Amino acid sequence: MTTAGTTPLRIGLLGTGPWARNTQAPALASHPGVELSGVWGRRAEAAETLAAAHGTRAYTGEEGIDALLQASDAVAFALPPDVQAPLAVRAAEAGCHLLMDKPVATTVAGARAVAEAAEKASVASVVFCTLRFAPETSAWIAEQASVDGWFTARAQWLGSLYAAGSDSEYADSPWRREKGGLWDVGPHALSVLIPVLGDVEHLTAAAGPADTTHLILRHTSDASSTVTLGLSAPPGAAGVEIELRGERGTASIPGWAGAETAFRGAVDALAEAVRTGVPHPCDARFGLHLTELLAAAEEQAQAAG
Repeated sequence: MTTAGTTPLRIGLLGTGPWARNTQAPALASHPGVELSGVWGRRAEAAETLAAAHGTRAYTGEEGIDALLQASDAVAFALPPDVQAPLAVRAAEAGCHLLMDKPVATTVAGARAVAEAAEKASVASVVFCTLRFAPETSAWIAEQASVDGWFTARAQWLGSLYAAGSDSEYADSPWRREKGGLWDVGPHALSVLIPVLGDVEHLTAAAGPADTTHLILRHTSDASSTVTLGLSAPPGAAGVEIELRGERGTASIPGWAGAETAFRGAVDALAEAVRTGVPHPCDARFGLHLTELLAAAEEQAQAAG
């Protein structure tokens, strides 16, 4: 486990899929404050290929997990959520800080186990909700959170991952196909709305076409919001919009540069939490809360459908 002044931060990567190849491994390998301490994969060939591309060591098998944890101050996860959660518990118990993907888990029990393990081990944690770490959107969220008088908000995150003709490699993810847009992109929308409008006091959910889910939220600020989430929209209908309306007019979230830049921001946030001992707002406890909200929404939508 690292101490507050250790530089660089040794971060191991668990996972070798498209997200690891396209975002996390490049971001970790190019970060000036990080040593990519290794790559673990369930398939030895995939781990070796990704590790070789970034000049680090490959690990595989159960013994490989323990070896990578031993060689690392922190670990980043590019794994399905319900594979991530028990491994995050294991990493925390080994004294490693946690850089997790969203959602932390798709069960409340799984996410709670992670939050409790991180707290018990006194390790730092960050959950990578992209918009909280991309420079353009994180600045916008902070600016809107400093303004009072928001009345309502509308968030729409529609992908075409499962639309006819899609050739996205992320469509091969079994957990995304099973859980749909609610769990895949829902954390992104909630991670923007909650810091601006306050926590969710009341939630109503209903199923739409294909994997689409509609949410109506009442927040502690007394503002309300509506959220539409899905991964099966026609390409012409896909897009991301988040708009706030209040006493000072309207505000719309800006575009952002991309996931790799945002992930480097999440690495910076983890390093800061390690250095200062101050938890980041988007930590394992927040990840647990997101899972609680999504699980409640899923239950409602299924019951109504």
